[in-house]
Parts: sequence; structure tokens; C-alpha cells
Amino acid sequence: MSVTPITWLWAGFVAVMGVMMVLDLGIFNKKAHVMSVREAGVMVGIWWALAAAFALAVYFVYGHDKAFQFVSAYILEQSLSVDNLFVFILVFTFFGIGPEEQPRVLHWGILGAIAMRFIFIFAGLSLLEASHMMFYVFGAILVFTGAKMLFSGDEQMDPAKNPALKLLHKFLPVTQGLHGHKFFTRIDGVLHATPLFAALVVIEGTDLIFAVDSIPAALGVSSDLFVVYTSNIFAVMGLRSMYFLLAGSMSEFKYLKTGVSAVLVFVGVKMIAKDWYHVSTGHSLLVIGGVLVLSIVASIAARKKHA
Repeated sequence: MSVTPITWLWAGFVAVMGVMMVLDLGIFNKKAHVMSVREAGVMVGIWWALAAAFALAVYFVYGHDKAFQFVSAYILEQSLSVDNLFVFILVFTFFGIGPEEQPRVLHWGILGAIAMRFIFIFAGLSLLEASHMMFYVFGAILVFTGAKMLFSGDEQMDPAKNPALKLLHKFLPVTQGLHGHKFFTRIDGVLHATPLFAALVVIEGTDLIFAVDSIPAALGVSSDLFVVYTSNIFAVMGLRSMYFLLAGSMSEFKYLKTGVSAVLVFVGVKMIAKDWYHVSTGHSLLVIGGVLVLSIVASIAARKKHA
């Protein structure tokens, strides 16, 4: 029985992710430590290089159209993840978790996100295959989300009101302080969750909410399970390093939120109008990349003007 190129691509993807996970938790972060900006920058560069190499592999196996879809979905997911980074800051501040323990929480949070993304993507594709009307539904969700993001202002999420945290409190008491790097501990024989686990639960619950926006956006770029899932996971896996690289400067990208909202509206309109007007993958990539680059440049220019 011959092995198809796509099978090799899946195998290569699983192998890369498996090796990086083992290196990440078993070697790089075997001991709790503060991730420096330099270390985070190196890891971000590695993840970008791996994503670029994988896009090249997709190009040789699938052709340029699928490769452009992969790159578009990857860039889109990276840009949408900016909101996740702000949430990380709020959650860690709320639970009093210092930089030394943050990498551990984010590592397990990202592993949970990988499993959830597969479920959401598979469900989304099943809905699109079951009914053509779902293209209009997903498109409307993206247009609404983009418009809401544009006009929502700077309202912040309150971790104390997170439904996942409220559910946790129904099953386990949560300790007031940290207990080393433990997620659970026993006090007077009673099992307690620590703030590390509570933070993990809130991060997972928040990612579940973000997936409702990001998955339809990715499906607006491609309807190929392989392309959507691999691009999503490459973006998610590099999210932790991105957080430590940009944690102190994310608020300076004041126009990035505007750019992301414009991209969501564009992808949503593209899904709604697909039966009447086709936008090529190459043009979609130019619009998505161009809008995001323009928003970053505008943010940098505004920062220098007020410096």
C-alpha cells in the first residue's frame, strides 16, 4: 500500500508538534523560570520558521492555492490571538501568578486549546458540508464580531465572572495562595485547587469563547480540514512565546484591534458573497496581510508622534 503525500504531511506535522512539546516541557521548561524577552524572541522566530517551512511543504504537495490558504489562516489566527494575550495578563494579575510560573500554566493551556480547536474545526466543517446556509451564518457571525470589536472600546474581561471559574468553585475549593508549582494540594485531607489551576481553567474557558470567532474566520479562508487545523495549531503553539515577547508593549499597538476587526468583516463578507463574487486566495492573503501591516505601521507611527 503506497503512502500519499498528504499522509506524509500529516505525519510530519504530528512529529514536529510532538518533538516541540517534549522539548518545551521536558527540557526548556523542566524547571520553573522566568522566560526572558530574548528567549521568547528566539522561540517566536523558531515557530515562524517552522510555519514557513510547513507552508513550503504544503506548496509542493498541494500547490500554491492551498499554501496561500495556510499562510492566510496562520496570519489571521496570529492576529486574533492578540486578544488572548491581553486576557493572559488580566488572569495572571488577578490570581497573583508571577512570571516564573506563567510558562507552565500557558503550556498546559495551549495543549488544551489544541484538543478544543480540533473539535471546533471538525464541527464547523461538518456544518458547512451539511448545509450551504452555514456559510451565511458564519459570515454574519464574523461581520457582527468585527463590528462589535471595532465599537466596543477598551472594556476588559473580569476573571472573577468567568463561567469556567464559577463551575470550578462548585466542585473544588481554591486556595488563597500558591503552593509551589502544584495545580492541586490537600489541606486537612481535603483536595483543593490552587490559583495555578484556577488560572488554567479561566484561560481554557476564554479560549473556548475565542474559538467561536477564530474558527469561522479560518473556515472563511479555507474549507480544508488539514489546512485549517495545522495553521491554527502552528499559531496557537507559538502563542506562549509571543506573550512573553510582547507582554510589556501590547498596549502600544493601538490600531491593531481596528485592523483585526476590519479583517473579520472582510472574511465575513467574503463568505456571505461567495456565491456571487469570488475572491481568490492570493487576493485574500494580500488584503489580510496588508490591513494588519498597515495597522501595525500606523500604531508605531502614532507612538513615535506622541513620544
